[in-house]
Amino acid sequence: MRNLNLAVCAAAIMAVFSAGQASAAGSNGAQALQVTRSTVMPLTSVRISNTGDTVQSNVPVTFGQVFAPGDVPAGSSVQVGLTGGATIAAQVDAKATHADGSLRHAVITAVLPQLGRDAPQNLQLSAVPGIAPVGQSAKPADLLNAGFSGSVNLTIAGKLYTASINDALKSGRVQEWLRGPVVTEWIVASPLVDAAGVPHPHLMARFNVRSYTGYGKARVDVIIENTWAYQPGPQNYQYDAQVVIGGNVAYTQNNLTHYHHARWRKTFWWGVAPQTHIAHNTAYLIASKALPNYDQRVPISNTALNDMKTRFSGAKAQPMGPGLAEPYMPMTGGRPDIGLLPGWSAAYLLSMDQRAKEVTLGTADLAGSWSAHYRDQNTDRPIRLRDYPYMTILGTPGDTYNPVTKKREAFPVCGGTCTNPNVADAAHTPALSYLPYLVTGDHYHLEELQFWAMWDVFQTNPGYRSNIQGLIYSSNVRVQAWDLRNLAQAAYIMPDDDSMKADFATLLSNNLDYYNTTYTNNAAANKFAAITGPGAIVYNNNIGIAPWMDDFFTSAIGHAVELGFTKAQSLLNWKAKFPVARMLAADYCWIFGGIYSLNLRATATSPLYTTFGEAFAASRPASVNGLACNSPEMAKALGLKVGEMTGYSSSYAGYPSNMQPALAYAADSGDEGGQAAWRKFMQRSVLPDYSAYPEFAIVPRSVTGIGAGTVSPAGK
Repeated sequence: MRNLNLAVCAAAIMAVFSAGQASAAGSNGAQALQVTRSTVMPLTSVRISNTGDTVQSNVPVTFGQVFAPGDVPAGSSVQVGLTGGATIAAQVDAKATHADGSLRHAVITAVLPQLGRDAPQNLQLSAVPGIAPVGQSAKPADLLNAGFSGSVNLTIAGKLYTASINDALKSGRVQEWLRGPVVTEWIVASPLVDAAGVPHPHLMARFNVRSYTGYGKARVDVIIENTWAYQPGPQNYQYDAQVVIGGNVAYTQNNLTHYHHARWRKTFWWGVAPQTHIAHNTAYLIASKALPNYDQRVPISNTALNDMKTRFSGAKAQPMGPGLAEPYMPMTGGRPDIGLLPGWSAAYLLSMDQRAKEVTLGTADLAGSWSAHYRDQNTDRPIRLRDYPYMTILGTPGDTYNPVTKKREAFPVCGGTCTNPNVADAAHTPALSYLPYLVTGDHYHLEELQFWAMWDVFQTNPGYRSNIQGLIYSSNVRVQAWDLRNLAQAAYIMPDDDSMKADFATLLSNNLDYYNTTYTNNAAANKFAAITGPGAIVYNNNIGIAPWMDDFFTSAIGHAVELGFTKAQSLLNWKAKFPVARMLAADYCWIFGGIYSLNLRATATSPLYTTFGEAFAASRPASVNGLACNSPEMAKALGLKVGEMTGYSSSYAGYPSNMQPALAYAADSGDEGGQAAWRKFMQRSVLPDYSAYPEFAIVPRSVTGIGAGTVSPAGK
């Protein structure tokens, strides 16, 4: 991975980082940077709180930070200071840059000399001109010579398998994830071997060892995988697990069933573990457009936060558990894990509450529990479509024949028990890992992004996705929405020098080309600006679509636009017309803007209607025929209040709530009716209560004043 990091001394100790050009990876020939504190203006801040009972000394903190385009220009650096102007030695590892060369995402590390019990530290992050050299980093031998040791022991059917972290660090097969004078993190892998040195055919140990130079502290990620894509006889394994760090047993778990193509993670400390809560600046994260414009006026309920914390416990919080995610993803109905971010992640973003953060990061740790993890033994990376264009989960072996290699790319058949109560489903895949990687920079979360985004594409039949093209249009519309979300998030946040970044960018580009050709630039496209492909018109005997699924799609495209994918802009401009017209069209009653299904043709073989009036007449309940839109008579017929939309308007997961992000992005798209549609939407009489799960509480960036957001509780 490309890491540009440094810690230099100017008039006072200060931390700087070379944003640099993407093409200048590894360059360290620039002269040291000189900065005066009086000229530095902070871009953002990160608040570090002490969660222990005593004053802590030499407290290491490492976090991920995203920057808006241009905030840290190419050729500039980042300075890390404390409140009041003092600067602090730190290290910043660059991971991704924007198209203009400015810094997009970095991992920042500092060691606080002291952290009081009730005296949080605010780290001020500022851009400063100039590039400074990369400092010296530690070597694995330095940590080992300091007395570090660690190992994993798995007992399978009475047979012991072990993996030594020490041996892995000595192997020479070490990848640096963080590199510099303050912290170095090594990524190593080790087979689990028996007493005779024979590796287990499926189980593998991986370790991320983060060593803070000179402080006698190291954070150790232990990751146990059952993920090989083409190893014969994949199956579940049951074992007793033990992790030993520094000669002490740090973790035990008996009778753990490890599902096939799944993995688990636990994190431990060698040395005294810091007790901190790191809170980012919500306003800056949202303003960067790396995250949707969640309504910052929504108060997150303390009751809801306590409930999240309580429910994230027991077996569901242990290896192979689902956390707060729905284990059986195909389960229908509204729930907190559906959206551009899960509800608990949006609650964390808006509150920066420690309970919500622990649940968000903990559930992201458990993203490995589903059988959606396929690692290529040839590359030791998550499997890639470009290497196996005919692989599939939803296809027969005959569908997987590669005419170029003349080999079948079907995965091996199960060699034992392969049941998993955690069932993956592309139609309901949550974005479990994007925000956690953004705020932590942890390599585990990065790989989870890669595993899931690639699985979402390759699980389909090769013929339906045009093989290596990875097209997703033949799936139902919510599959398309969440696939596009995952592809865009992965392509945006991944490190510049990770070869998989180009894979995801290409897959996203291929799909945007398809949609723009089929819809945006097609004069014969439907008049509703709705997705009407093979997986869309499947309701009511193949005459109707689900507008709420289409709204998911529009919100995913709006998110991609804000992430900087230019091909998405024209598609958003076209898609915006659908939610806008459901609020403003003269021949469509806006009370039904969130209608469950909308009929677009008379029969399965009829041509599509050409007006919203025709679609509304074919879809509305007979009880409102002849009644004026939003009249007392209509409200009475529907059992609603005047001004209340159909589809569970008071629910955070109701159909009007599903519609809200699409309308927000439509309002920002430049559509001539977008802002008027938004204001009308916000004047409805019954609003949802987003105080527990605000995953749909997204508002326009371009609308201010009355109607800008949703702050009222249900029914008010």
